[in-house]
Amino acid sequence: MNIIVLIKQVPNTTDVKLDPKTGNLIREGIETIINPDDLHALETAVTLKETIDATVTVLTMGPPQAIDALSEAIGMGADKAVLLSDKAFAGADTWATSYTLGKAIQHIGEFDLILAGRQAIDGDTAQVGPQVADFLGLPQVTYVFDIESVNNDHIVVKRRLEDGYERIQCNLPALLTLIPAAKEPRYPLISRLLLACREKAPIKIWNAADIRVTTAEIGLDGSLTQVMKTFAPKFERQGQLLEGNTVDVVQNLVAQFKENKLI
Repeated sequence: MNIIVLIKQVPNTTDVKLDPKTGNLIREGIETIINPDDLHALETAVTLKETIDATVTVLTMGPPQAIDALSEAIGMGADKAVLLSDKAFAGADTWATSYTLGKAIQHIGEFDLILAGRQAIDGDTAQVGPQVADFLGLPQVTYVFDIESVNNDHIVVKRRLEDGYERIQCNLPALLTLIPAAKEPRYPLISRLLLACREKAPIKIWNAADIRVTTAEIGLDGSLTQVMKTFAPKFERQGQLLEGNTVDVVQNLVAQFKENKLI
């Protein structure tokens, strides 16, 4: 079985600042990590590899330093990795990102299962996984937290709901987006990290020409949406002191709730 895992390198902080002139995130000087949901997807893939005959290929799109995330993935147990890195990829929205990843997957070749995190902590759109599935014409299951069984024809998974879960059987090939599960992602092994750092490491770097896409289809030019303005919201709290006896205060409070359509 050939498994492809989609990962993303993201800032390791919730206190990301914005450039007041450009509106872009200021990433300089901020530590980056593998997106947490993607780590669970990778852990799931490596666990499957340990129970069935499988090969795990990790795919990401990003600047040259994103190779660090792929090296960590190799250290966790992935067999191969591909970095999509090209200035033409910059500025891509979720549509252009999904298109680029989809074309790369087609260039990789045969696959049986694609795993991805539910969403990235620097975007929170949860769109890329489903859009890649749509581009490739694959069945998809989102919010997966457990894989019960898998064979050459289908996979059985548990999908999280607000009040429980549903058990789904899905034909292969398919794409799953995963959420954190009970099993925490493993730490990379030093021996495998050293393997990823060698000159002949199993990591390929592809540009736009390698996956046969034009600049009009990718990056900012290929994006259907564009961010016009980004800003940090200002939070201002207002307080009001209600005076009087308990009955009057409660009646006043309830009246204000109704007026503001809170109840």
